[in-house]
Amino acid sequence: VPAALLGSALLRRPAALGVAAARCAPARDSHGPPRQGHGSSKAASLHWTGERAVSVLLLGLLPAAYLCPGPAVDYSLAAALTLHGHWGLGQVITDYVHGDVPIKVANVGLYILSALTFAGLCHFNHKDVGICKAVAMLWSL
Repeated sequence: VPAALLGSALLRRPAALGVAAARCAPARDSHGPPRQGHGSSKAASLHWTGERAVSVLLLGLLPAAYLCPGPAVDYSLAAALTLHGHWGLGQVITDYVHGDVPIKVANVGLYILSALTFAGLCHFNHKDVGICKAVAMLWSL
């Protein structure tokens, strides 16, 4: 339908919708410094690059764990899996936890969980058979 037939009044946004949209949408200030609690775009870009690097590292570590298992691969897997899980759960917190105090509590819990996970995997590698051999033993069942 041509716009001339509809008339300019029908093509404009109703005033009530414009006011409601202005109330719901936060004001953007793209020229000012980052707001408190928000990192710079360079930091976000470096974080994204780090996440991709760890993901690619994990893709390489999985065949390495099968082909040449050993302490170096075990400890590399412990570090990469812990970091990968930490960043993934951090995104869950970002998406689903709201409010200053709950976010701080969730982040402290995440750091404790990540530290315990890494320590547990390192202990398992040092005192027991290690991640690679444990997975091989599970596959042999």
